[in-house]
Amino acid sequence: MSSLLAYPIGRFDLRAPFSVEERRAAVADIAALPARLRAAVADLTDTQLDTPYRPGGWTVRQVVHHLADSHLNAYTRFKLALTEDEPLIKTYDQDAWAALPDSRLPIEASLALVDGVHQRWAVLLNSLDEAQWQRRLRHPELGLVTLHPYAGLYAWHGRHHLAHIIGALS
Repeated sequence: MSSLLAYPIGRFDLRAPFSVEERRAAVADIAALPARLRAAVADLTDTQLDTPYRPGGWTVRQVVHHLADSHLNAYTRFKLALTEDEPLIKTYDQDAWAALPDSRLPIEASLALVDGVHQRWAVLLNSLDEAQWQRRLRHPELGLVTLHPYAGLYAWHGRHHLAHIIGALS
């Protein structure tokens, strides 16, 4: 499988240097994702929604539902890190989630969820002071992670899956 199909915008390195300016851009990307996602899937037929973004990959429909699942989890992780001392977060099997029956539903429910989560998440992120950005969570696979680059990871995640959707339909 082509790396470009799996990672059309490249990979995100959570440990790479990440500036305050990049963080501001990430917060703007998080705020903009709902509109960008809606534009990418506007007027798609069921056949197009059920098209995999790459051979053996999820369908566009599953990607939309995955974004809702993933970003709801991310928003919760941010809130935990802001209200608890280095909370241990729970991971989940995203492939198993994508195979559940709710990932075959019409996408509007997940688009609405992305709308609401991102509206709240953007307000929360825009309210943080520098000390709050340095709060940490404990990821079972990644270890201690500060919120500062974690925002970049989820901005990248949204752009990454938008590229999957757009690529599947070109």
